[in-house]
Amino acid sequence: MIRLDNVAKVYRTARMETMALNQIDLHIAEGEFVSIMGPSGCGKSTLLNVIGLLDEPSEGSVQIDGTGIAGYSDRQLARLRNEKIGFIFQSFHLVPDLNVVSNVEIPLLYRSMASKERRRRAIEALQSVGLGSRIHHFPNELSGGQQQRVAVARAIIGAPRVILADEPTGNLDSQMGDEIMAILERLNQEDKTTVVMVTHDAEQAKRTARTIRLFDGRQVA
Repeated sequence: MIRLDNVAKVYRTARMETMALNQIDLHIAEGEFVSIMGPSGCGKSTLLNVIGLLDEPSEGSVQIDGTGIAGYSDRQLARLRNEKIGFIFQSFHLVPDLNVVSNVEIPLLYRSMASKERRRRAIEALQSVGLGSRIHHFPNELSGGQQQRVAVARAIIGAPRVILADEPTGNLDSQMGDEIMAILERLNQEDKTTVVMVTHDAEQAKRTARTIRLFDGRQVA
């Protein structure tokens, strides 16, 4: 499902060069639930951005669902992201001036789809995360856990093959964090969605099938 071969990512400025990822060889099978762990600054988020086609590797190759992305234009990458990948971020990234259902609809605005169908799918996604009664609320009217559930609904509305979650429980208390983990587990087990999650929480990592460990940009386990 996800394949990285000899991937490196180097950030360069006029004065210095930083190796964020170094010789990463990684294969994540369809339907796996994988966690990525390591100390701050070790390259976890960079790896997730490379997998999510938000960042281009300096060296090596990336394949998503058997599709190599070498030579893809920005438009082609955006389309592939929209069709195959859902993103969940630690900071929710909801649009404050849009209500919940409109926030969830956003990924479908880039597809040829009638507004009525977008709304139907958004409501269905919100119901699946337990927020069917909050569709007309605005983000500032919700708790942190509820906002993250809105972000999950937005990530899954397009029926992606892969969910990439960057510290999805990092801003939540333990109870809310457990609720988000339960949703991710359900998506993985029932819908067979591939989930890749960056986390600092060892207990949450234990709930995944495999843990990838990074140190100074290298994969060490």
